Amino acid sequence: MAAKKSSGSKRKSSSKKQSSSKKRSSSRRKYSKKASKTVESAMRRKKRGTLKSGRSGKKVTSRKQAIAIGLSEARKKGAKVPKKRSSSKKKSS
Repeated sequence: MAAKKSSGSKRKSSSKKQSSSKKRSSSRRKYSKKASKTVESAMRRKKRGTLKSGRSGKKVTSRKQAIAIGLSEARKKGAKVPKKRSSSKKKSS
């Protein structure tokens, strides 16, 4: 009886794919703690009903709008916040 021997060739497993085009920087914060506190306070003011929108002065009811106002206030205070995105939707008429 002949015992089967496994082939002697070993495979090099390349389970981790490394992409040179994408770099991860997980150690750095995008938003500072100061910015997070400002957004937090804007959310509280929204809940209480005291958060007003800029020009019209209307009461803010949208969660997204409250976050945007908080980030805007943080920018004015000099906190670390990424730049505003340019609006991609423009009127074509």
